[in-house]
Amino acid sequence: MKKITMQQIADHLGVSKFVVSKALSGKGGVNETTKNRVIQAASQLGYFAQKNVYMKNQTLTQQPASFTGKQSVIVLMPNIRFQTKDSLYWGKILEGISEELEMRGLGMVIVSESRVDHFIHVLNPEGILGMIGVGQIDSSLLLEVHRLGIPMVLVDHEDALIPTDTVFANNGDSISRLCNHLFGLGHTRLHFIANIQFSRSFRDRWSGFREALEQNGLETPRIDDPMLHLNGVDTGEFAPVFEEWILNRKKNRQMPTALVCANDSIAIRVEEVLKRINIEVPGQITVTGFDNIDDAYRSEPPITTVHVPKEAMGRRAVRKLIERIENPEQVHEKVLVSAELVHRESTAAPLEA
Repeated sequence: MKKITMQQIADHLGVSKFVVSKALSGKGGVNETTKNRVIQAASQLGYFAQKNVYMKNQTLTQQPASFTGKQSVIVLMPNIRFQTKDSLYWGKILEGISEELEMRGLGMVIVSESRVDHFIHVLNPEGILGMIGVGQIDSSLLLEVHRLGIPMVLVDHEDALIPTDTVFANNGDSISRLCNHLFGLGHTRLHFIANIQFSRSFRDRWSGFREALEQNGLETPRIDDPMLHLNGVDTGEFAPVFEEWILNRKKNRQMPTALVCANDSIAIRVEEVLKRINIEVPGQITVTGFDNIDDAYRSEPPITTVHVPKEAMGRRAVRKLIERIENPEQVHEKVLVSAELVHRESTAAPLEA
């Protein structure tokens, strides 16, 4: 296959080769809009898929199978409000990563920097074995890691522009099993509560939900449904919008019998709203979550959910990173970790069943 060059990218976009070089260097000098256009064009043309196009640091891909010396793995967790090492979800993944690295005698450097120029200063490629990215990460940060030739694995996230190994819970199949449980109880009016643009996991869960309803001949929410595009799902700020929506549905006798929430945090806030407006769970409406964070069990009533083996995802990410280092030419993989349904008191048969 003919090599894709920076000049070809420049010609494709109608900009100079200098602009393309600056955008792909990670060192600034072009505005964000132009940089994103360059990155997207480079990806579409196959620039990033070329072997060694960005491999400035070849020593990383030449490590022997038995790693010698004290080396570390960067764990990149951009420091946004909900995604920290103290969270009930991400923190468990981090624990799994830490345990697996410690077992292998490898160090861990947690980086929460979200600005590319600051992130570059943190990197010391000579002492870095690879990187594990946890959760939402901006393409520009991943591009910088790719540019340096540092092997990486992403957990609960993937980037459409940059090819990497990824580790996810089996979101689609798991939400389908949850829906089938609700169908078995007699529910036929289910509604999904989320922002489906928030993360890849939320989109996968929405796809599994929609497929389960379609396979059972049930009506699915329209893609422009407001409950699929809630703002503030990570902070709970969506609560007033949800409250107005559910009260309107109740008034018009169109209330669903089951609310399938994209994660436990959303489900917990939904239960709080329903309790405040005197809609009984599960007497009048069933509520389910996803992830099985500790607070889901402590909620009132305790929430039926899907247990995501968060520590196992972290450990699997480390093993996948080691596989990538030992076999740098192998095809990229998306690893799906099985998740199991957890039955609790927030679900029951609908009143009319």
